[in-house]
Amino acid sequence: MTALGRGLRRFLDGLYLLGGALAALSLVAILAIIVGQMVARWTGLTFPGATSYAGYAMAAASFFAFAHALNRGAHIRVSILLNALGSGRRWLEIWCFAIGTALAWFLARYAIKATYWSWKFNDISQGQDATPLWIPQTAMAAGSVLLAIAMTDHFIRVLFLGDAGIESDTAEQSHGE
Repeated sequence: MTALGRGLRRFLDGLYLLGGALAALSLVAILAIIVGQMVARWTGLTFPGATSYAGYAMAAASFFAFAHALNRGAHIRVSILLNALGSGRRWLEIWCFAIGTALAWFLARYAIKATYWSWKFNDISQGQDATPLWIPQTAMAAGSVLLAIAMTDHFIRVLFLGDAGIESDTAEQSHGE
């Protein structure tokens, strides 16, 4: 592999790791919101929009984690079928990654489009928080683009290198040494 290829691989793996870190921070934000809401109840204060903020953080955690989970082999894959195919495995992976890549870019396109129109029309949430919707939708759009990049990356890898480069499945990891 050339130096450019190694540099690109390091960059993409770092990008997926960044997505995982942002997902983890979103989960910490959910915890902070829940604790803040509990403290507000105990002290007789109000925390308007807490459930909406927790929902936004949950969506951000989900979308930012997609690419990292794909890269780590944490997505559900039909390994039994793939292993049973033997030499036909590569063709099934190419087919699956081609469809997955197309769907991921389709999702990314419409997530960006929804975020843009929410921003353009100054759309706000209907809850107590009255948050401009483009703010939480930005996390969804960024996570969708990150997933589309990861799917494209793995599709190209399986197409030209014969291996998707996905780490071993969690089921295989759980069987120990």
